[in-house]
Amino acid sequence: MKNCVIIQLKKNEIWVKILDESTEEEIEECLHKKMSDLKKLYKNEKIPIRVVGKVLKNKEIERVQHIIRKEIDVDVEFESPKMLGLYGIKKSFSREIESSETKFHRGSLRSGQRVEFEGSIVVLGDVNGGAEVIASDNIVVLGSLRGLAHAGAKGNTKAIIASNMIDCPQIRISNIIKEMHSDDFDSIKNYAYINEDLNEIIVD
Repeated sequence: MKNCVIIQLKKNEIWVKILDESTEEEIEECLHKKMSDLKKLYKNEKIPIRVVGKVLKNKEIERVQHIIRKEIDVDVEFESPKMLGLYGIKKSFSREIESSETKFHRGSLRSGQRVEFEGSIVVLGDVNGGAEVIASDNIVVLGSLRGLAHAGAKGNTKAIIASNMIDCPQIRISNIIKEMHSDDFDSIKNYAYINEDLNEIIVD
């Protein structure tokens, strides 16, 4: 088993660092073995424990919190995907994006709501299941994308879809559709674009 959990004592907190490529099973097994080290470092409630490194799925967060709190009565802090916002998208997406006229939608979109625009759309919230966002250029969602997003709707193959978390059954860019499967959600997905051959949508 590889060492996928590293315990570090910082100035005012303890870091539990989880390596990016770790599986859920590896994280649990390694964390169980590191609990004795963590308990030695934890002196009192004034020293918070922060989990950093890999962006965890909800289930992984629950498991890590359960393992730690079973041994130590402490509120565990996590580096949350929701805190990444535009910084996380900018850091991970290096593809050149063409600028265009942009519409900002304030707040989340509920099921049944639909936003269309001749240009790019930025949603300042979530796009929930059953909601639709359709743009002739790019789509950026600062929250989670669970509904329908169709970027480049008038044939723009250079359009992109970027979100704090892509968690929807289907992605559309220009005239290409990608059905999302369970394997696609092994890690947090932040952006989608059409490959250089213009025949497939890549979701990273």
